Amino acid sequence: MNVLPPSVLFACSHNAIRSPMAEALAKRLYGNMAFLDSVGVRAGEPDSFAAAALDEFGIDLYAHRGKSFDDVDPTSFDLIVTLSPEAHHSALEFTRSAATDVEYWPIPDPSAVEGSREARLDAYRRTRDIILARLKARFGTPAGPSL
Repeated sequence: MNVLPPSVLFACSHNAIRSPMAEALAKRLYGNMAFLDSVGVRAGEPDSFAAAALDEFGIDLYAHRGKSFDDVDPTSFDLIVTLSPEAHHSALEFTRSAATDVEYWPIPDPSAVEGSREARLDAYRRTRDIILARLKARFGTPAGPSL
């Protein structure tokens, strides 16, 4: 098990699905053990299916406001976890001369799934569950009530 760094930034393409899900799940798991934030290559608005998938865990994503790399100093984080190829490329560019570690977690984009509302929501649930498993595998499962 790896130790949770003091500050972690989750990044994806629009800060609308994967990175806000990762931020919210990490905050639920690890609370105030680290500074946790999220950005996108471009700032987007929270996705309603992502919000619905997290709502099933009692996590409110509706208050999330999308941010981009331009809204934070990526080099001020100990670790940037990128969740899309585009975000990974951007993070590497931003941290070229910094001591910030960058990890790529290839997480599928659930918005690419088409079909009924339930089929689409299932894709978001799968993405949520993949992110949750990666968080626990990378940073450990905290003691006490958990997801």
